[in-house]
Amino acid sequence: MALETAVQTAGLAPFLNEPAIAFSIAENRSAMERALAEVHAQLGREYDILIGGERFKTGEKMKSLNPSHPAEVVGVHQKATPELAKRAVEEAYAFFPEWSRTPVAERVAMLLRAAALIRARKLEFDAWLVYEAGKTWIEAEADVSEAIDFCEYYAREMVRLSTPPELLQLAGERDELRYVPLGVGVVIPPWNFPLAILAGMTGAALVTGNTVVMKPSSDTPTIAAKFAEVLAEAGFPARSFSLLVGSGAVVGDVLVAHPKTRFVSFTGSKEVGLHINELAAKAQPGQIWIKRVVVEMGGKDAIIVDSEADVDAAVAGVLASAFGYQGQKCSACSRAIVDAAVYDEFLEKLGTKVEAIRVGAAEEPSHYMGPVINERARQSILRYIEIGKSEGRLIAGGGAAAGDGYFVRPTVIADVAKDAVLFKEEVFGPVLAVTRAKDFDEALELANATEYGLTGAVYTKNREKIRRAAAEFFTGNLYFNRKCTGAMVGAHPFGGFNMSGTDSKAGGPDYLMLFLQGKSIAEKVG
Repeated sequence: MALETAVQTAGLAPFLNEPAIAFSIAENRSAMERALAEVHAQLGREYDILIGGERFKTGEKMKSLNPSHPAEVVGVHQKATPELAKRAVEEAYAFFPEWSRTPVAERVAMLLRAAALIRARKLEFDAWLVYEAGKTWIEAEADVSEAIDFCEYYAREMVRLSTPPELLQLAGERDELRYVPLGVGVVIPPWNFPLAILAGMTGAALVTGNTVVMKPSSDTPTIAAKFAEVLAEAGFPARSFSLLVGSGAVVGDVLVAHPKTRFVSFTGSKEVGLHINELAAKAQPGQIWIKRVVVEMGGKDAIIVDSEADVDAAVAGVLASAFGYQGQKCSACSRAIVDAAVYDEFLEKLGTKVEAIRVGAAEEPSHYMGPVINERARQSILRYIEIGKSEGRLIAGGGAAAGDGYFVRPTVIADVAKDAVLFKEEVFGPVLAVTRAKDFDEALELANATEYGLTGAVYTKNREKIRRAAAEFFTGNLYFNRKCTGAMVGAHPFGGFNMSGTDSKAGGPDYLMLFLQGKSIAEKVG
């Protein structure tokens, strides 16, 4: 059954993306300022671990900080222990039979209520993202809107999948294929989209009938605690989800390796993703299944600027892709591959615009860029900038930005060769490498010269080159004459190739299948 027909049958309107709040409107600006003030008054509160409906405190605490003002504590959280991690999996496993039998319509209704609750608290969540993740107003609004989209879209997808597909009916038989949930899922979201990706992975797992253990990033646990409030208020049973905060080494490995864990959903670095994949692949004593692992691990994304491109449009697209949210997106453009015919013009125009970017505290709406997530990230990015200076020509930026937060100037380094560190390694910050290509053939070759394959874009007016890139540019998400960030749920199913992950295609019609398994049933009749 088609999605549109299924949702109409269920009484749901067709899916539409959540509209972003326009902060250019004075009334909306004032409302956001009030939300920031209200959330700021809540900073520094303490939050508990949640397991099976019970709250736990531990002797060891951890603090999440405001990256714009690191002396400011956003939330105080309990550090989970290995024993609590084991308990979370066991509790989820014990409740799975009951939850998996909950009617689909009830699970769908809960996820739709979660979307409505986030929508009602939209500016509040925006503010939490500003303070804990260092997102500017616009970036925070995009994150919250995407969280709503995931909940709305996956609810409708579950309606579609709840109707068995049509099969060949053999003579004298009744033949059916049902999709059934997997079991206990461990959800490990990143800090860079701490609401959207957490809501997407958790919502998908719950609406398909699985129980979930959420282990958020140590940089953004308060946002996860607020999302747990939403799940509870939306009606998800307390035993259907747990929330543990702690280090990956201490509790993450325990959750992944537990024999009763059935699947792991992870978004983060390549190194951690590969470690999770390796750990999950080893069967533990008492384990009776092969664990399913869905990982999204980053990218070294390229935008090709062809000789037949609109250079001004390309400059705008590269700037937005490279420096939106400080370049801290796995989809961010970190390589611009520019045809020699427009190379100098592109660099001149880009450099001027990048030097004009304002960097500062994320709560100030005039700042295009806020802080990077923490001091460790800042130092890593600054080291890459120094490496880049030795490998190419500095066009803009080149170091730290003023302020008490984790600020880095947007940096552009030109004449970067394909064997350079800055061309190959993911920086995960506001650093762009620009490489000259002699023609379109070489541009495609350079774009594909990476172990990653997440996003990419091509600016060109030539239809034949668009056709070629569609066939030859090896990425999971490819865009033409637009930026390579900003995938929209329902329109741009998101996930990458090679070391970018398992091509999960979040926000697309295949995604919920990752949380289900098929059961074929044949009955002899007559």
